[in-house]
Amino acid sequence: MGRAALLVLADGRFPAGGHAHSGGAEEAVKAGRITGAASLEAFCRGRLHTAGLVSAALAAAAAAGAHPAELDAAADARTPSPALRTAARKLGRQLMRAARSTWPSPELGALAREFPKGAHQPVVLGLTARAAGLGAADAAYCAVYESVSGPATAVVRLLSLDPFEATAVLARLAPELDQVVDRAVTAGTAVPTAGTDVLPAASAPLLEIGAEVHAAWPVRLFAS
Repeated sequence: MGRAALLVLADGRFPAGGHAHSGGAEEAVKAGRITGAASLEAFCRGRLHTAGLVSAALAAAAAAGAHPAELDAAADARTPSPALRTAARKLGRQLMRAARSTWPSPELGALAREFPKGAHQPVVLGLTARAAGLGAADAAYCAVYESVSGPATAVVRLLSLDPFEATAVLARLAPELDQVVDRAVTAGTAVPTAGTDVLPAASAPLLEIGAEVHAAWPVRLFAS
């Protein structure tokens, strides 16, 4: 398949469930850490270089042919927050449904059977990219873009932020997305021969703490 498949996979309208998640932005807005475009950009930059990098490397590794069960265990080890692990598996399950309908493959089917309640989303994303005829860099680009576009879209709703400002934030971050993808692909493509220890384990403690706080709210707009 051609690169056009990447547009389908990265499209926000692809029914993978991401619209229901804010990537930690909802809790950050309530805590006063995101109040407008400037603080949204700082939040997205932090998320990109931590959770985004880890997700992109996992996705790249899956697309490069690393063992998905080993990658799922590595994702668990790099996600201390139970709330974030739950969210990642819910997103993985939803993405799996969409992926198997769009690009059915034996590898996706095997992963779905092994993890009936959902594998980590980046692992599913990498196998989905592979099934769509895409490579490790394509999978990594999808992952890093999701890591910042989700919070940006959520903040438009949460703060009634001008969508032009939110889009400008993403455009300003674009060169850093390229840099993170390069790091993620270097690590991810090494996994099939070097093992999962080469994957990045960038930490974002405030995101982890915020996820646990958010999960305890009785009423919230987003699932995470």
